[in-house]
This record gives sequence, structure tokens and C-alpha cells, in this order.
Amino acid sequence: MKFIVNSTTLLKQLSNIDGVVVSKPIIPILNNFLFDIKDGELKISSTDLETTMTTAIKVEAKEEMSIAIPSKTTIDLLKTLADQPLAFSVNLEKGAVEIKYDTGRFKLTAQKGDEFPKNPVVEDGKKFIIPAKILQRAIAKTVFATSNDELRLNLTGVYIQLTNDDITFVATDANRLVRYNRVDVKPGVEESFILPKKALNLLKSSLPNDDTEVMVEFNRSNAFFTFGDVSLICRLIDEKYPDYNAVIPKENPNVLQIDKTEFSVGVKRVSITSNKTTHQIRLKLAGSELTISAEDIDFENEAQEKLKCQYTGEDLEIGFNSKYLSEMISAVDTSELKLEMSQPNRAGVLTPMNGDEGENILMLVMPMMLNSY
Repeated sequence: MKFIVNSTTLLKQLSNIDGVVVSKPIIPILNNFLFDIKDGELKISSTDLETTMTTAIKVEAKEEMSIAIPSKTTIDLLKTLADQPLAFSVNLEKGAVEIKYDTGRFKLTAQKGDEFPKNPVVEDGKKFIIPAKILQRAIAKTVFATSNDELRLNLTGVYIQLTNDDITFVATDANRLVRYNRVDVKPGVEESFILPKKALNLLKSSLPNDDTEVMVEFNRSNAFFTFGDVSLICRLIDEKYPDYNAVIPKENPNVLQIDKTEFSVGVKRVSITSNKTTHQIRLKLAGSELTISAEDIDFENEAQEKLKCQYTGEDLEIGFNSKYLSEMISAVDTSELKLEMSQPNRAGVLTPMNGDEGENILMLVMPMMLNSY
């Protein structure tokens, strides 16, 4: 059995779905791509049993076939080849695939396609449509704040809350929280579920930054994303998400307004001298001046920087993890941002000034206990 496909086109499609493959899979066949050919279309799949990605391209083929070929070796070969047609010859009985190109040939061991895990299907599901660039942006604004603690599985993904008139994405690792809401997406369903981080990062890198419609279907166990010639299926995190609204402070009379770039640079520069374990920096607010400082007692390093700002409220000193604060500042797109606080032991609430219409983003970062200098 034979088929012909362009090397550059094939490499692009395989690269889109290669991120699913893990280095030490549960079963060996998961180290392979599944090639399924029917009616002149090559459908390629990869899976780790939790997440599955599929893409499709047109090929020259007269027969139907299904074969699993090694993912890493195939991609490594394609990366070395110039743009040219490749002739694949498949021998299912011998479990072999030969790839011929301009100057030579490659022979790979293959497995029968029917040994590859079957994709889940939507049963008793619901669905909605979201533009690709909005979904991509929502993931980028939240996934960085998820937890890596497998003992708190519910925090390792992004919580999706759907209503008839809006969609909300929430991520937290218990030290910080991001709530991203879009009122210009109207799912028309009242549901919620938790999407795992790996699937979200794969989506973020493969989604086009345009208005391509993404069909999202889901049931109690899986979510299905379809856009263009790509589909992604992932198993949902079967856990209860915490009541995130309960931790967002409502009364925050101390309000800092400041240039985003100056604040970002100041925090990063001063944090160079912070303790390498705690990353603690101190914000001192008085009048129209913000003083950012840090010290590392073990190495006798310290830094201080003063920035002009707009501040209303009582004089305040509060400590934050500079790494968390920097990541949240970086997630702000506007030229100015607002940091609202109440007390040194209560969370700070970070929001952009004059953000995009239809978009609402709120970021919360927990404070750190300050030691007297």
C-alpha cells in the first residue's frame, strides 16, 4: 500500500500534535502517530490516553490503510529534508514503512492501526462556539496561575464556568488567582468543568490568532475542541473546584494606579536582591510615591527604588512574592494598571486600566508576612 505526501506539509501537521506524545508512555504504541487514510485524506492522531489530538491533510492514495509509525524518528527525519514529495510504502504484514525521498530512503518499524487506542466520542454532550483568538487569549491569561501540586488535582487545571450570557476562566494555585471573563461569548448553557493544563497549553500553541470558530463539545468526562482540520480531546479533571469568589476581597480602600512598564521593570530589578527562596519584595505606599525594596540577609544584598504613582488610601507597607507579582503584571496589556489593597495581611487585587470591551480580568495575589528591617 502506498501514498504520497509533501514533506513540509506533513512536518507542519505532525508538529502540531507532537506535544501530546510523552517520553515514557503507559503502553509502547503511544510512542507512535496513527496514520489513517480514507478517500485521499490522511488523518493523523497522537494520544497519551488523557489527551488526544488529530489533524488531517490531503494525500495521493488509492487504498485505505491504518498504520502506527514512530513519532520521534519520523519527525527527526522530516526536519532534515528539504521541501519535496515523499513516497510511503506500507507493508502491514511485516510491520514496516519505507519512506522514499529524492536522495534516499528510510525504513521504519510500524504497528497495525487497530492496536492504537480508539478516540472517545461525544455522548449526552453539550456544545458552544468560541472564536479561536478569544479562547487562545483566555488560556494565556489564566493557565500560568494553575498549580503543579498533584495532591490538589482540582487546582492543576483551569475552571470553566458557562452561563447563557458569558464565559469565565479561573485559575489558582492558592497563592494567586486569575479570573478572566468574556461577556461577548454567549455559550447558551449553564455548566462548569475543569480542563487540564497540558491540553490547554496544546490548544494555546495550535489555535490560530483569528476569528476561526472553535466548536467546544463536552460531557461529564471529556471535552472536544474542533477548529479547521485539527481536533483535541481531553479528559476533564473530575474534582470539585473551590469557591473562588469567597477569597476575593470586596472592600479595598487603598488603591494604587501606576504605569505598567515602570512597575514591571521596578519589581524585576529590585527582586534581583530578594531572598532566592521566598522572592519577597516590599511595597511602601505614601502620598504619590511607591517605594519598592528587597533584601537578602544571608548575602547582605538589598535594593530600593522609588516610583511616581497615583495612590489613594492610608500609608501602607505590604509584602509580595516578586515572581508571582511579575507574572501577573506581565499578563496586563494596558499601559496602566490598578492594585487595590485593604490590609498588609489581605490579598491584593490587580486589574488593568481601560481594558478591552467585553473582557474583564481580575488577578489576586496573596501577601507575605513582612519582617522589620
